[in-house]
Amino acid sequence: MAAKDRREELIAAAFRVMIREGVTKATTRAIVNEAKMPLGVFHYCFNSREELLQEVITRFTDSWTERVRKMSGTEGDLGSRVTKSLSAFWESVELSPGEHQVSYELTHYALRQAGFEELARRQYQHYLEAHQELLTEAAESTGIEWAVPIPVLARYLNSVLDGVTLTWLVDRNSEHSREILRLTGEQLLSLARERH
Repeated sequence: MAAKDRREELIAAAFRVMIREGVTKATTRAIVNEAKMPLGVFHYCFNSREELLQEVITRFTDSWTERVRKMSGTEGDLGSRVTKSLSAFWESVELSPGEHQVSYELTHYALRQAGFEELARRQYQHYLEAHQELLTEAAESTGIEWAVPIPVLARYLNSVLDGVTLTWLVDRNSEHSREILRLTGEQLLSLARERH
């Protein structure tokens, strides 16, 4: 197996271990056991466990950002677009709760490891940029403008989505979570006005 393929398998194995057992249990040995590779292969592909975790965070962030872009409603009026996007986001949370839990664990891990804080900042910068793009595209294609600056609105949206996701990971109350997202959609629509 080529080194590139081994790296990919180790990254996938790390993600599986983290989803199943958490970030702290994703030791080098646990990861190579999951990948069914000898320990020496790990050190051939990565300089350290931290380098692998950095790659996992980057991959998750890129994957999530791409999903957000794909699930954005691109047809219909602003209301239907907002509803479709929020619904699609929520479906992804309910279908893959382990991924979302790992993403928060990785954020906290990065913030607590000296030298890794930038990784957490990059992770959230990606999220905010994705929200800004979606809000900009929605405004341009429906002929509206937002009543607040788009960077602030993107941060508001990201904060709500983080909050509702974390709360749901704790209590699994889907009914209330969907109601929060409905209210969020109404709030977004109240901040839209015709472009002058």
